[in-house]
Amino acid sequence: MKNLFSMLSCAAMAAGGLSIAAPAAAQSTLETVKARGHLNCQVGPPRAGFYQLLESGDWEGSDVAVCRAMAAAIFGDPNKVEFQSVSASVRFTSLANGESDVLSRTATWTVGRDAALGIDFTAPVFHDGQGFLVRKDSGIKSAFDLTGATVCVITGHTSEATLQDFSRANNLDIQAVAFDDSAIVNETYLNGGCDAITTDKGVLASEARGFPEPSEHVVLPEILSKEPLTPAVRNGDNQWGDIVQWTVFALINAEELGITQANVEEIAANPPNPLVARFLGAEGELNTGLGLPKDWVVHAIKAVGNYGEIYEHYLGDGRPEALGIPRAGSANALWTEGGLMFSPPFR
Repeated sequence: MKNLFSMLSCAAMAAGGLSIAAPAAAQSTLETVKARGHLNCQVGPPRAGFYQLLESGDWEGSDVAVCRAMAAAIFGDPNKVEFQSVSASVRFTSLANGESDVLSRTATWTVGRDAALGIDFTAPVFHDGQGFLVRKDSGIKSAFDLTGATVCVITGHTSEATLQDFSRANNLDIQAVAFDDSAIVNETYLNGGCDAITTDKGVLASEARGFPEPSEHVVLPEILSKEPLTPAVRNGDNQWGDIVQWTVFALINAEELGITQANVEEIAANPPNPLVARFLGAEGELNTGLGLPKDWVVHAIKAVGNYGEIYEHYLGDGRPEALGIPRAGSANALWTEGGLMFSPPFR
């Protein structure tokens, strides 16, 4: 009877010209970012090559470049971004809670994280694998020489579980010592508190660059895992996930097409073919489906360069400060050169 009364009441209000207000739609992430006037980009504690805090107070690195490309795509200005340095143990919670708009910080895409943490991964920006860093004079030549060793690892990182699996599978009885902060991991290792450090090999190369005597340490040859390092967003806003994903793809596609930071404006003004014209927003409405300006790709590439330029500048051999991680023949090469980096079609 109560349900019948409610139905009749609603019908009466409708007949009398009354309406029931629908709940207001939640503001999209893009709308929130535009209203705020800047992008909130989560990185980790400073890490050379990926997200490094300079003496000037500015951030630089390959992961930083992704966020600057996004800011340029949205605002036309790569500096309209604020970087939030968050510890590894709370990085995903911070993202899921809305404290950050995007996470861009050497985070591995896994099914457990993707399915259970309220976040979505977008497109890999660096393919890595877990390894070990030891002192050259330790006598350790292989990961299989670590029987009974003490190994420092970061809490909440995929490396922690992979280390346990590796030790059990090979009966090595490795003793893991976990810390929340990579700086404490490094300090403990340098002070003799552990025999090795384990994390992604690219990260190990980065950390060793900051040691007092980098040449006294070596990364062992074994690769324990696949680590596709991928920007992430929180669940529930497909448009925002698409913006992050296609920004990464735009950087890769630009390299495929030979479009660089130096020539992007010239090519946009006189595209050589319809494919490039559409990609750079010189014709058609392809790029507007993301809620961005037609020429957002031009702004992104002009701000940070293409994927290859970013890689060489921060991770490759483009300058003395770069990490010197070879790209040729690796998974981080373009698909046309035997690697895994490719962009779906901009059509």
